[in-house]
Amino acid sequence: MGNLVAIVGRPNVGKSTLFNRLTETKQAIISDEAGTTRDRQYGRCLWCGKEFSLVDTGGWVVNSDDVFEEAIRDQVTLAMDEADVILFVVDAMNGLTDLDDELASMLRRSKKPVIVVANKVDTYEMQYGAAEFYAMGLGELYCISAANGSGTGDLLDVVVSKFTKDADETAEEDIPRFAVVGRPNAGKSSIINVFLGEERNIVTDIAGTTRDSILTRYTKFGFDFYLVDTAGIRKKSKVSEDIEYYSVLRSIRAIENSDVCILMIDATRGIESQDLNIFSIVQRNQKGLVVVVNKWDLVEDKSEKVMKFFENAIRERVAPFVDFPIIFTSAVTKQRVFKVLEKAQEVYNNSKTKVSTGKFNEEMLPIIEAYPPPSIKGKYIKIKYCMQLPEKRVPTFLFFANLPQYVREPYKRFLENKIRERWNFSGVPMNIFIRQK
Repeated sequence: MGNLVAIVGRPNVGKSTLFNRLTETKQAIISDEAGTTRDRQYGRCLWCGKEFSLVDTGGWVVNSDDVFEEAIRDQVTLAMDEADVILFVVDAMNGLTDLDDELASMLRRSKKPVIVVANKVDTYEMQYGAAEFYAMGLGELYCISAANGSGTGDLLDVVVSKFTKDADETAEEDIPRFAVVGRPNAGKSSIINVFLGEERNIVTDIAGTTRDSILTRYTKFGFDFYLVDTAGIRKKSKVSEDIEYYSVLRSIRAIENSDVCILMIDATRGIESQDLNIFSIVQRNQKGLVVVVNKWDLVEDKSEKVMKFFENAIRERVAPFVDFPIIFTSAVTKQRVFKVLEKAQEVYNNSKTKVSTGKFNEEMLPIIEAYPPPSIKGKYIKIKYCMQLPEKRVPTFLFFANLPQYVREPYKRFLENKIRERWNFSGVPMNIFIRQK
């Protein structure tokens, strides 16, 4: 599956600016969905037809005002473990510091390709001063200015040239892939163990498309799917477990490799910012979603009312995408655990739903007639025809209008809600495009 590029470096060298610069190039072109800016640490980049994930490790340090060297070392260790290519950012204005040296000596031991990026080279003359970074012994130096974008194109050329693996799919395509994701301690391992049960012989392990997503074929009880299992369950890294970004980084690959994500939330803690982080990565990759509230056996009051309250709280936090199943389970008592698999299968089937053009127009046009898009500057927007695009991984609907540029986000959301009311797309993200007729 995709390649993962990590940005590392000491504080204030412009890692986030570089991250914004590299991901913005793509966001300006493709991503017009709401909610992209909620977490600034993970993005997708597209360069020369190659798409990859970019992670700004610095964005995850918990107390950013007062960054401990320990935390920075942890990030570098993590990047060395997880990423395919590492961008080591240094500051050409301040020159070489002890901390840069120390990080360089860690990175020299890394087996991964490391690209040294001298940032803040705002004028041509400054390139000469940047040459001192060659002393770190990490090879070629790329001078850029993340603030004005000079040199970033050459940098991206180098980044994509370092990718070794292409997105080759090892598993069969028509079998769905489910990934269990969530923050540490939400019970991912327990629920996977319940799924797999003791009869491990029915299950085959295929080391998956990336070194750390292991695909497990599951064929019990009439199911047939791959469980994408982050090796985080199998491998305890040197990095202390509680680091928040550790689990997020671990999840990225699993999410990108799957069709439906089963997001585990700990019932005793409610929905937390990290759950939202993982949720928005699922959304950004446009994957199906089933939310599982685990450890329900530890909740004292299990009434319908509490369940409703819990569901509403979750949907409120993750709006505008609220059409997904929520299941309350307990991996310990095995309560409703198989319902999770049924729902995941259902969400996968929903994503394959195709609506015929005739039926779609017949249902949607009267609604649009009754509630047309609001007119702008006295111009009336007319939508006369609509259809679902075939062969898309995510259900995608086109509406042809005379003035597509005037149709705003709220109206698209209105259309989406009407589609969801009429057809079952529960748990599935959806794209709505307005085109010139």
